[in-house]
Amino acid sequence: MYIGRDMTELAMIAKADWKDNELAYFHHSLQQMTPYLNSEGASIHREIIGEIENRGGLKRNEADYTHGTEVSYE
Repeated sequence: MYIGRDMTELAMIAKADWKDNELAYFHHSLQQMTPYLNSEGASIHREIIGEIENRGGLKRNEADYTHGTEVSYE
């Protein structure tokens, strides 16, 4: 379950200021709804993808006993 800022709050903040878990969660959510997004939703999703790419992706560099290599938004 995602616990964090909602899209209403995040819409007023630059994507560069979003946390990794926020990017991961909303990317996943919008990706699931891609066929149903209007042009504004598709634009927001492209911006999120662009920010993820600017950060070099969402993969973790190392795993340890408390977490794996994937960024989790839960």
